[in-house]
Amino acid sequence: MSDIDLRGNAWKTPASTYLEARPSRFSVPDAPLSCYVTMRDGCRLAVDVFVPQPLEAEGPVRDNDAPARYPTIVIFTPYFRRFRLREPGAEPSPNTAKYRDAFVPKGYAVVVVDVRGTGASFGTRDALRSPTERDDYFEIADWIVAQPWSNGRIGSTGISYLGAAACFLASTGHPAVKAIAPLFAVSDIYSEQLYPGGLLSKVWVQAYDELMVALDQDDRALLARYPYFNDPRFDGPERVDADTDGSLVQAAIEQHRNNFALADLAPEFAFRDGATQHDPALDSGSCSPYRYLDGIAQDVAVYSISGWYDGGGYANGAITRFLSLPNHDSRLLLGPWDHGARTNISPWRNHAAADFPLLAEVLRFFDHHLMQLPTGLEHEARVHYYSVHDEQWHAAATWPPVPVDDTQRLYLSADAESLSPACPAAESDRDTMADFNWSTGRQTRYERLGAANIEDYYPDWSERQQDLLSFDGAVLTAPLSIAGHVVLNIGLASSQPDAALHVFLSEVEASGQVRYITEGMLRALHRRTAPCPPEYRTTWPYRTFAKADAARLVPGQTERLHFAMLPVAWTLAAGSRLRLSIAGADRGHFPQVPHGRPPRLSIRLGGELASYLDLPIRR
Repeated sequence: MSDIDLRGNAWKTPASTYLEARPSRFSVPDAPLSCYVTMRDGCRLAVDVFVPQPLEAEGPVRDNDAPARYPTIVIFTPYFRRFRLREPGAEPSPNTAKYRDAFVPKGYAVVVVDVRGTGASFGTRDALRSPTERDDYFEIADWIVAQPWSNGRIGSTGISYLGAAACFLASTGHPAVKAIAPLFAVSDIYSEQLYPGGLLSKVWVQAYDELMVALDQDDRALLARYPYFNDPRFDGPERVDADTDGSLVQAAIEQHRNNFALADLAPEFAFRDGATQHDPALDSGSCSPYRYLDGIAQDVAVYSISGWYDGGGYANGAITRFLSLPNHDSRLLLGPWDHGARTNISPWRNHAAADFPLLAEVLRFFDHHLMQLPTGLEHEARVHYYSVHDEQWHAAATWPPVPVDDTQRLYLSADAESLSPACPAAESDRDTMADFNWSTGRQTRYERLGAANIEDYYPDWSERQQDLLSFDGAVLTAPLSIAGHVVLNIGLASSQPDAALHVFLSEVEASGQVRYITEGMLRALHRRTAPCPPEYRTTWPYRTFAKADAARLVPGQTERLHFAMLPVAWTLAAGSRLRLSIAGADRGHFPQVPHGRPPRLSIRLGGELASYLDLPIRR
């Protein structure tokens, strides 16, 4: 099956239909205008400007004509606005060309900026999207509106870092910013990126450091490990037009050698309120868009887009951004994708590549809010999401699409280790030993965050989950559709004063094939929940991850762990069974808890601390 937007009739006007009727009256210039823009502290940022060029059919532009003015899409990237080429034939902008080609022919100027400390820009980076960098974005917006080709209206978009940067730009309150479309972008780097469930994401931290050293220090041997950037024709970051001999870009690269290292910084953020020792004001929230959400003016429209296998919590970032901006024109799109929609993750797809016209959907959004064209967007539902296995798009007025009273509760039962709608009458415990050598494998949602190209996710899941303690539901007599966060309440005792709980939801098909659906994790130290703050609204259990709220377990004493799995929409087929599996570790992705002391975990079945899961069922 395909993830094309025509499946399911979820849109009144699908993006693919809108794109067919949207004329392209301009061409992309052969080369951008490229210059340095000087910031308040003297730091120079490298900027590329792609101004739309009228097509011949639109008539020539005479010398005495006033210059045309266009709305601007600005992209902030740490991954090179352009590469210099050793020889022609390669695309010099692998990270941003898609935005140039989608928007410039439609009449948008596109501005691409190397953020400070990267590419051809000067300066150093002291953190991920630091407050210093956020201030740069306001100054770039000031520079844009002062240009003769600008009509004074700005939007921003991009995948991952670029999308979070769009949020930072909007939060500066610059009056020219009218719409942003953060794609596959976090809201809170602590819980969605660095420490999901309070556990360090090892793949992301290690891979990010290597990638940024390779880029920032122009280490092409190291960069060759990353498929996105390993074209042998690439010859380092492209210089600006005035840098004819390349001396300026080389001077900039020398400054980049002082950039921060994430592997060194991350331990200082072990708690969400943990700050760096040298600067108590610099914590994980300083680098997180949610911290500045109240700076986004109500007239700024926001379109948050993510996928079900988007890292270890990026979909949560999109959802909470949507929920936390209730008075904006805020929209949400969740598809069957990995990070960046490189792959349609459905096992029942026709092919790995995503077919959904993602940038056509974003174009319609910008046309509505920046060009103020009659797009019909106001008649569309605010939420669209894709359900895997029934392979359909669905529309909803809000998130979650499932009312609270449509939750189905299933208890973990000692009766043949099953999932049952009835709470076990007798209290008992089911023990399992944490195995620090067990792993979900090397083709998971986490490897994709490390810039790996993955086409088949969890291909050996049938074999891997066999080693886990599992509880099976009854054979389904009709399809069962889940949409939202599956929430677990587990009574847990550990033989050690801390533990990690990794839980997995699977579909066991009638054939016996086991399909990974989603997962959740929680370090028991962080089991305390709290009301969610207005800048990070949730419909799932929230926790502060603050040091003051951390509490060790009393070995052997049963405690309740209440947490959500990562969100998903999935329809189990008739004849299938739902399976919940439990592990105490995931080697290669998260650290041991506690180090070198694999705990014995006791799961409470029945009684006051009975273990159960709540399924959001779409009728």
